[in-house]
Amino acid sequence: MRILAIDTALSACSACLWESGAPEPLARETIPMERGHAEALLPLIDRVTSQVDGGFGTLSRVAVTVGPGSYTGLRVGISAARAIGLAAGIPVVGVATLSAFLAPLMTGERRGLFTAAIDAKHGQIYVQAIGAGGRAVIPPSLMGYREALRLLGSGPLLVAGTAANTLTAEARAQGIEVAISDDAPGPDIAWVARLGAMADPAQALPKPLYLREPDAKPQDGARIARR
Repeated sequence: MRILAIDTALSACSACLWESGAPEPLARETIPMERGHAEALLPLIDRVTSQVDGGFGTLSRVAVTVGPGSYTGLRVGISAARAIGLAAGIPVVGVATLSAFLAPLMTGERRGLFTAAIDAKHGQIYVQAIGAGGRAVIPPSLMGYREALRLLGSGPLLVAGTAANTLTAEARAQGIEVAISDDAPGPDIAWVARLGAMADPAQALPKPLYLREPDAKPQDGARIARR
């Protein structure tokens, strides 16, 4: 299976081509960015696919991060993934951003309560935590740092994600043993590909995973009455 993986959920624009059984992607590129994913993504995908013989014609599947993350970024990545899947006639699967941060923690030798934390602004984080044996300690949720630490308990914690530094500082202030595994601006795109390879296309749909309502709300008082 050869997979094109795409990530535009957070502060990076990434893509890779990965083949089942390979230790590393056949080609990959990541550009840290806060804005401009729409302009950067398609040229980036073109550069990545052009490095591999056969390019798009050899793809078996497309995997794309579906959130939580930036509303604009998610729409850019998911739209591109769906378009490529439609044009190539191949399945498109969604990969949760928190899962992509957690996966490498769970396959490493370090131990602790595996925690993925993404900055959700306004003093909140998107968080997910998994304990020994795959036990769900915190399902994918939106909450404040204090509430997250209350649920995480005494640790030790192993944290990854864009909010890893802040969560770690808060945890240490409370005397909780904690270590940062990764504070990259986005998940490792190779893990997005690996998770996409394992996903069931009938279940892992390429649609946004929103844990919070949009900040913009319809203004009822400004609506024009229908005739």
